Amino acid sequence: MTAEAKFPFRPKPVGNHGRAVQVDVARTLDEIMAALSVRSVVFVGEQRCPHDEEFDGNDFAGSTHLLARVQGEPAGTLRLRWFADFAKLERVAVKREHRGSAVTSVLIMAGMELVRRKGYCKMLGHVQVRLISFWERFGFRIRQGHARFVFSDYEYVEMERDLEPAANSLHLDTDPLILIRPEGQWDEPGVLDLSASRGGAKDEGR
Repeated sequence: MTAEAKFPFRPKPVGNHGRAVQVDVARTLDEIMAALSVRSVVFVGEQRCPHDEEFDGNDFAGSTHLLARVQGEPAGTLRLRWFADFAKLERVAVKREHRGSAVTSVLIMAGMELVRRKGYCKMLGHVQVRLISFWERFGFRIRQGHARFVFSDYEYVEMERDLEPAANSLHLDTDPLILIRPEGQWDEPGVLDLSASRGGAKDEGR
């Protein structure tokens, strides 16, 4: 993994049958809808997951969505939810035509890099039993002593992965103007950086 992950996430070299994969944080309504559309195709369409089980009330509550694109078109997505001492990786979906390419691995690596950048040391995933070996390739391991469980007609197991926070991870003493930049764009000055050049003019009349 890179020491200082940046978004859009474009690992080098990128291989996807000659087409570049780009992953970014979904920030606009259009980008979030693109991510949700991929999940609709994969989970609701292919896996016949009931709509209200797939869209479970967590998409706009403490979540970050990553969107993978190939030639500008949505190809995959995942969701990260943030807890006190771990990040939960979930809702990984890749369109059928991009499976077997680099999209899935690039998407997962981008998710891990974002988690590292935010300073987390632990990731948790609920993994379908049939996909255990796939997730082991990314360093995840089954949580010992935790029973399998079922939801939405599939059997799951808890898997976890330890992480080393990024060298430039965010923390309590990070520059305040960095902390208020858009999610994933901490390395680029944002609109509030520009506002700082005006100084505290509005305080003068108090």
